[in-house]
Amino acid sequence: MRTVRVGIVGAGFIARTHVDAFRRAALLFPELGATAAVTAVADASLPAAQAFAARTGIASATGDWRTIIDDADIDLVDIATPNDLHYPIAMAAIEAGKAIYCEKPMALDLRQAAEMARLARDRQVPTFLAFNNLWTPTTQLAKALIERGDIGEPIQFIGSFDQGFFSDPYLPASWRTRRAEAGSGALGDLGSHVISIAQYLVGPIATATGLAATVVASRPLRGSGMGYGARADAAAPGQAVENDDLTQALVRFANGAIGSIGASRVAPGRVFGINWEVRGREGTIYVENERPNELHIFRMRDPVDERGFKTILGGSQVAGFREGFFGFDYGGGGIGYFDVKVLEIRGLLRSLIDPQAERFDFDFGYQNQAVVDAIERSATAGGTMQDVGAPA
Repeated sequence: MRTVRVGIVGAGFIARTHVDAFRRAALLFPELGATAAVTAVADASLPAAQAFAARTGIASATGDWRTIIDDADIDLVDIATPNDLHYPIAMAAIEAGKAIYCEKPMALDLRQAAEMARLARDRQVPTFLAFNNLWTPTTQLAKALIERGDIGEPIQFIGSFDQGFFSDPYLPASWRTRRAEAGSGALGDLGSHVISIAQYLVGPIATATGLAATVVASRPLRGSGMGYGARADAAAPGQAVENDDLTQALVRFANGAIGSIGASRVAPGRVFGINWEVRGREGTIYVENERPNELHIFRMRDPVDERGFKTILGGSQVAGFREGFFGFDYGGGGIGYFDVKVLEIRGLLRSLIDPQAERFDFDFGYQNQAVVDAIERSATAGGTMQDVGAPA
């Protein structure tokens, strides 16, 4: 059994999901022939790293991520930080010859993403991006049904990712609202997930046009708490919001299909509102991820008296869920966000064992970033059509 030794950078919510997923993957997927052990954690706040290590049983904690890079015993660097640190940590890890597991979006901008993809390719370093929505049973099942021809040639994609946390104007400013730390706002944070699904199910995107809006222009500075649970002091000063609260885009795929992609962090009531639909010449598939097990499909080929959307419960029809969760020969079995991260880690470990295994690497991430960049350029230019550009 191969053990991949992991050093994780970041001690926030996402880091917790990663550590949980690494550990559960070892329990659920013994047939992989590989497991992972998180042996070190780094955070800009040493007390935060130490508290995280104590809570999770990680042996080593540091306040400097370079310690993770320099540790000869670390095989894989897990980047679970705000977006501005993805580039420097990834570039240093590639130079050190370490495999990389990186949260999305890949980088702050297209230049950084291009450099990361080129260097990883040149050094032949394994890279893996955390586009977790690509590993849900419904997305995997949709991919299989589309490839089988159940809805014919895809001609249209419609997708959005909406959350409502920032609808509260008193939710404090954070790294997510500062361009130097986050890059784009809702577009990169949420829209990149939708773009990844569009890439996976329909193909590369060639051109894009978009509009963006910042709904809450200023937010109070944090007084206490972290993340979406942060609160502002009563008389806290304000800080300008530097990126988009919501974005809407139209895209054209390289194969001629067209689509729309939306993202909002100011959609009241939405928590995990990532919904998408693929329309083909002979049918339609759609998924609403607040009900993550349900895939809905309409097939023109069905008998006339049976035509209508049918609901298929995703689950054991797809690899990973079948082996680790419910070994049935049909769908069903509840799944949640943390379970999907376990399936993602399964994909990561498989890709480290078998270079031919499905992965979403820095080349895939660059193409995702190129779409984000094209939509941002279009929004800045008043909605004019922009080319996505060639591979890095």
